[in-house]
Amino acid sequence: MRVTYNRELKIKGLLDELQIENFVPMRYDYVQTRSGKKKMMIPAIRNLIFVKSSRETLTRLKMSNAGFEPMRYMTRKSLTDGRNEIIYVPDKQMDNFMRVASIPDDRIIVLDNADFINKVGKRVEITEGYFAGVEGVIKRIKRNKHVVVQIDGVAAVAIAFVPASCLSFIDKN
Repeated sequence: MRVTYNRELKIKGLLDELQIENFVPMRYDYVQTRSGKKKMMIPAIRNLIFVKSSRETLTRLKMSNAGFEPMRYMTRKSLTDGRNEIIYVPDKQMDNFMRVASIPDDRIIVLDNADFINKVGKRVEITEGYFAGVEGVIKRIKRNKHVVVQIDGVAAVAIAFVPASCLSFIDKN
C-alpha cells in the first residue's frame, strides 16, 4: 500500500498494535538533526508499506480509524480489461523480497523502478549462504551483475554479490 506524506512508520506502528503483519524495508542513512548528522534507520522506499491482510479488513480500518486514512491501495492496469486492479503480491515473491530487503546494510541495493524495468535476465535460485532459497533474476546494474528480487511494478532489491557457484538456474517451464 502507498502511504501519504512519509507516514509509513506511523502506520506500521498502528498495524503492529493490531497484530496485522506488515513490512517496511529499512536502511541506514545519515540524517540531519539539530545536533548534526546521525546514522539512523529510515524507510528504504518512501511512502510504501506491505500489509498482509484481507481487503475487507483494510477497508474497514481505513473507514473506521482516522489513523489509517493515509493508506492507499496500490493499483495497476489489468491485462484483461484495462481497468485498475489492486496489486496483490504472491506469498513466495513477498518472502523472497522480505528476506533480502530486511538486511539494512551495503550488501543490498534498493532499486528504483527505472533501474530494473524492461531488463531481462535469467531466473536463479541461491543455493548456499545467507540467502539460500531466495529466487531472483540476474540483471546488470551499473555494469555489474546482481541477483535482483523484485515485486513487479512496485519495488526491487539487488544483492550486491553472490558467487556464481552459489546460483542454480531455474527453467521457465
